[in-house]
Amino acid sequence: MDVLETLCAALGLATLAGINLYLTVFVTGMAVQFGWVVLPAHLHDLSVLGEPWVIAIAGTLYFLEFFADKVPWVDSANDAVHTLIRPIGGALLAVLALGEADPAAKVIAALLAGGATLTVHAAKAGVRLIANVSPEPFSNVGLSLGEDLLVLGGLGLLLWNPLVALTLAIVALGIIWTMFPGILRRIRCAGWLAWRKLSGPSVDQEPTELQKKLPPDCVQALGVESREAIAFAAWCIGEAGPEMPRASFGWLTQVEDGRLFFVAPRARGARVVEVPLAGAWIGRDSRFLSEKLCIRSARGGVFEFAFEKGDSFLVDKVARELAPQARRELEAAVAI
Repeated sequence: MDVLETLCAALGLATLAGINLYLTVFVTGMAVQFGWVVLPAHLHDLSVLGEPWVIAIAGTLYFLEFFADKVPWVDSANDAVHTLIRPIGGALLAVLALGEADPAAKVIAALLAGGATLTVHAAKAGVRLIANVSPEPFSNVGLSLGEDLLVLGGLGLLLWNPLVALTLAIVALGIIWTMFPGILRRIRCAGWLAWRKLSGPSVDQEPTELQKKLPPDCVQALGVESREAIAFAAWCIGEAGPEMPRASFGWLTQVEDGRLFFVAPRARGARVVEVPLAGAWIGRDSRFLSEKLCIRSARGGVFEFAFEKGDSFLVDKVARELAPQARRELEAAVAI
């Protein structure tokens, strides 16, 4: 039973450290210092967290992070700085929980706990980066308060039933790993949009004509005879749509016969998704980091594409090109 409780404390504290290291250390230290919890003998090394200087430092750092974590982009910068700090802190907490264990076991525990902390930290940082795409601060405040409550609830669960806490931590880590590819794609897209906004020209330039160039593998995937069959091709991010690869870079491409496709280049062959224009509604929206193009199909599907912030004139031109085509497709469908 002592071994199980030790594992629960080690993995539980490491997981919570990935969300907020300083709050985890501060609350645990306060609980030890004021006797809210009596540490068993096998967890005696955790009593160092109750030292006044440890509590003071953790509390000060948490106080600073409490405000930084609620400001858009400042929270992402804070997460970037803590990419090394939180995993190291989680590993140290796990080693403390092990106490007088075999040195080899401590090394293994430190590696596993550090990995768990890094996993949770990466998920937290990814969600924050995605939330920062919108300029309003309310989502950041809500996420920050929710994370703090999650840490407090997790510490309470560790005290009440360590086995349940261990089970939930393992389940949470499994869910994060399952969702990780999608989170990474969204992080890459948000990072690219932010970088393009910062490095792009300060004044948009209206294109005289839309680009018709498309990579050879994408031309082949479309099934057209040559590049001359392409009306236009615009580089963007596919964000939503039936059968659309979410958060994927690709080309919004129209061929000469009027059909519209999203072509996403991939190592094992480009993926092609047709965007129905028959009776479609086409809308435009300007966001904090991107220019949005929305195509609402008459079949009920909604396709959304994000362009870099400097492409406002390009997106306007694409929308103007597609709107008459959507009407012509509707007329043809009604005639049939």
